[in-house]
Amino acid sequence: MAMVTFVDETTAGSRGDGWSLDLAEERLPLRELIRRRVFQEVAEYHARRPEVFQGLVRPEGAERLLNGYALRTPRRIDPEKQTALALRTFERNGFLVLVGDRQITSLEEEIDLRLGAEVTFLRLVALVGG
Repeated sequence: MAMVTFVDETTAGSRGDGWSLDLAEERLPLRELIRRRVFQEVAEYHARRPEVFQGLVRPEGAERLLNGYALRTPRRIDPEKQTALALRTFERNGFLVLVGDRQITSLEEEIDLRLGAEVTFLRLVALVGG
């Protein structure tokens, strides 16, 4: 059994509160870890129905806000589509993944999750003018 802590950061210097997820496995490829994270985010959104979705990537048709994404019309978010979007975003360098001080560069790379691993998702923020 492993407990992983997810932390979101931006290159602009903001750092979100971390949240934890219990996993049965102690090693997972990054692809599966992203899937589990996204499925948890979507499940929590559906359970609470807040006005703002706080997730790794912006759902289709949502507006970016300071603290998340607002859906223009309330609806269910499809976790499979949201996962596919997150994986594409990673592959297009929309965010980096760090485990400890090591960058994970491949979706197929296995991550050791023992001993309460902290996984940082560093969102890359476009610079003004470029």
